[in-house]
Amino acid sequence: MKIVSTTAAPAAIGPYSQAVVVNDLVFTSGQIPIDPATGSVAEGGIAEQARQSAENVKAVLAAAGADCSTVIKTTCFLADMKDFAVFNEVYARYFTGNPARSCVAVKDLPKGVLCEIEAVAVMKQ
Repeated sequence: MKIVSTTAAPAAIGPYSQAVVVNDLVFTSGQIPIDPATGSVAEGGIAEQARQSAENVKAVLAAAGADCSTVIKTTCFLADMKDFAVFNEVYARYFTGNPARSCVAVKDLPKGVLCEIEAVAVMKQ
C-alpha cells in the first residue's frame, strides 16, 4: 500500500490520507471544496463548490498516477438534493467516462460545504 500526498489538493483534516494506492487501484478520500492555495472553502454556490471538489480529486489522482479518465467509481455527497442537477452539470465535465456512481444527500458535511466527492481509479498504464 502506498500513501498519496500532494500540496495541489487540501491537506487531510483528520487522521487519514488524501489517497492510497493498492496494486493498480487508487482510492481517494472524499474531497471537499477547499482551495488548496488559500485553505478556504470555495466561494459561491454548488457549481463553484462542485468544481473545486472535482479539481481536488483531479489533483489527488494526478499525484497517484491516475486521472479522471481512469476513474471507475465515485461516491458523491450533497448537502441538499435540490443541487443535484447543477452538481451533475459540473461533474460531467470532469468524469467523462461515466464511471459507476453513488450520489446521496447527507445531513452535514465538514466545514459546512455543499458537496464532497471520492473516487476509485485505475492507475494509468
